[in-house]
Amino acid sequence: MTIHDVARSAGVSRQTVSRALNDKAEIDGSTKQRVLDVARELGYRPSRFARGLVRPDTTTIGLVVPDLLNPFFTEVASGALEAARARGWHVVVHDTTDDPEQELATLRVIGAQVDAVVGYFSRSDEDLDRLTAGIPVVLIGREPRIPRFSGIGIDGEDGVREAVAHLVSRGHRRIGMLDGHPAPSVRQTWFRRAAAECGIAVHPGWITAAAQTVGGGGTALAALLAAHPDVTAVFAFNDVMAIGALREARRFGLRVPADLAVIGFDGLALGTLVEPELSSVAIDTRALGALAVEQAARLVTGAAPLEPGELIIRAGLHLRESA
Repeated sequence: MTIHDVARSAGVSRQTVSRALNDKAEIDGSTKQRVLDVARELGYRPSRFARGLVRPDTTTIGLVVPDLLNPFFTEVASGALEAARARGWHVVVHDTTDDPEQELATLRVIGAQVDAVVGYFSRSDEDLDRLTAGIPVVLIGREPRIPRFSGIGIDGEDGVREAVAHLVSRGHRRIGMLDGHPAPSVRQTWFRRAAAECGIAVHPGWITAAAQTVGGGGTALAALLAAHPDVTAVFAFNDVMAIGALREARRFGLRVPADLAVIGFDGLALGTLVEPELSSVAIDTRALGALAVEQAARLVTGAAPLEPGELIIRAGLHLRESA
């Protein structure tokens, strides 16, 4: 939506719209109100650059994450902050505590404070569109359904395929998964597909869902081994859950990887600090945050946006000591 659309709908000139939006005295009150009403109905938000109200070094990006205590989101935020800092821009970070209502409250506030919004959202695209009218939105790890939104994808299928093939090459035939969603996640789909390609059957009981936390990973592994003690390897939805599994394996008296191999997903730096060091299907988390800011910057400044094929971060297997 542009200033020309507002002018056409209100039946006035572009200059009149500009005067109304900037609260100039050259137009009468009724015309000004008509223009403002039309702008609101159309969801038009004037560009701060176009209005000359700010210098480029005061541009602000809103970054929304569900849990800053999860080191994955901390690493993504670090990449976003570095990319914005290189432009002289600012980032306001909002932690929604993985609560849809808190996310809604955040969106109601952030839309009036920033020049673009990037991050992770559980609300519908319709909610996001309504609460961020007129500013660019870049979704991370989610396919947008509204044309004005952009999305950064994560493609981990090849990395998961590498992980499963590695486990099979080490003689593992009973491989379980600790999933981070009650419904099958896309990572579970990748896991099942990779197992099938390696000729490995996945017993339904070998996949256990749990919270995406260290405790959740430990609980999931305990339940899995209690029901299926013959499982010799596990692939975890993320590194945090995998680290919980490592801790739980020690409680069971299992040696990793001799008795139980463990592979996570994310490639967090935290994985190098545990014993044994965690093998993981790794993505460049900092590049993920930087790419989101880059796309947002292009949308804010009117530069050509990156094409969908350029908005994907791919994962690969990083072998350390746990598998």
